[in-house]
Amino acid sequence: MTDETIQPAASPETSGPDVPPDHLAINPRSPFFDADKLRRGVGIRFKGTVRTNVEEYCISEGWVRVQAGKTMDRKGNPLTIKLTGPVEAWYEDLGEDAPVAKV
Repeated sequence: MTDETIQPAASPETSGPDVPPDHLAINPRSPFFDADKLRRGVGIRFKGTVRTNVEEYCISEGWVRVQAGKTMDRKGNPLTIKLTGPVEAWYEDLGEDAPVAKV
C-alpha cells in the first residue's frame, strides 16, 4: 500500500459560512441565539451519537444542555441538564458531506 492510496482524515473546520458557531442556543432570550443559523438546521453529535434534543451547545468547552424530562422552572422554561463530552456540529442543509465543527 502506498501513501497515495491513503485518504487523510477530514480536518475539523473552525470558521467559515458553512460551519456552525462554537456556541449556539435555541432560547430567544439567550445571547447565543441566532435565528438565521438555526433556520438552516444544525446537527449535533455528542459522544458519537446524533442528538435531536439539544437546547444549547458549546464545542470549545465540550458540553451540551438537554431538557430534563417535562420539568419546568418557576418561569415556565424547561429545566436543563449540562452534559460534558466531545461535541460536533454541522449544518443539515449542506447534506452528508457538510463541514463539521469540532475541537
